[in-house]
Amino acid sequence: MKILLLGAAGQVGFELHRGLQVLSEVIPATRDGRLPGGGSARIADLAAPATLETLLDDVRPDVIVNAAAYTAVDRAESEPELAQAINAEAPGLLARWCAAHGSKLLHYSTDYVFDGQGKHSWREDDATAPLGTYGRSKRDGEVAIEASGCDHLILRTAWVYAARGHNFLRTMLRLAGERDHLRVVADQIGSPTPARWIAAVSVALLARWQAGAPWPSGLVHLTASGQTSWHGFAEAIFTTALATGLLERAPTLEAIATSEYPTPAKRPAYSCLDTSALRERFGISLPDWREGVTQTLAELAR
Repeated sequence: MKILLLGAAGQVGFELHRGLQVLSEVIPATRDGRLPGGGSARIADLAAPATLETLLDDVRPDVIVNAAAYTAVDRAESEPELAQAINAEAPGLLARWCAAHGSKLLHYSTDYVFDGQGKHSWREDDATAPLGTYGRSKRDGEVAIEASGCDHLILRTAWVYAARGHNFLRTMLRLAGERDHLRVVADQIGSPTPARWIAAVSVALLARWQAGAPWPSGLVHLTASGQTSWHGFAEAIFTTALATGLLERAPTLEAIATSEYPTPAKRPAYSCLDTSALRERFGISLPDWREGVTQTLAELAR
């Protein structure tokens, strides 16, 4: 089995590159042809989807794992064409290539496909209603993949973070060294999910298929258990970082409403995803989100 990993330098892609190698040959690809730590990779620019066909025809992968995405939620409002090219047009091209060549596609999507209204955890079959450009582009990518007819698996996740890259956890740690007081939104609710957990589940699902189980086709939600606000997430980060010695002091936290922190893109207020399908179909349940914070900060402390 030959796996082409797109977005190998990102948060999830970095963890996937480490994990997938236990299964088979992995060909990593990044936008600039470089890997974290100085290694080399194939070049894959999803901003120019047509150029991907040359790479696909050369590598001829059995499985494409697409961890590449345009994730600048606010900037997407001023760059809609770029977000659409990377998040919708490129996945559609990948899916059509897979359909034509009998290959499989594993792709990642987001809670931003929902409007976040209400207080129920979103199920896979709930109607999508994205609030902004980023969510629409990711929703359109899902639709393009499903329409292609290829064997695919789309994993929707949310509030992703890791010990590397640009994310909320690392931003909070940086700001802790710069400020004595932080105002953090407390009326947006979700399930913080480590990139390492997302990669581990992805590897487990591919391993089942490699061992002879049917391809895990369809759309499945994948997040940590439990829920919190961004304010609660920040509290857990600082409490754990202080306990592990990663921080000597933490700023005071003030809970604020979304209306007090305006951004170019609207955020869904309630982003919790129902993960019962992951449990019922594959017997996989992720731990509580707080355990993810502990593990990630322990990794940073090392």
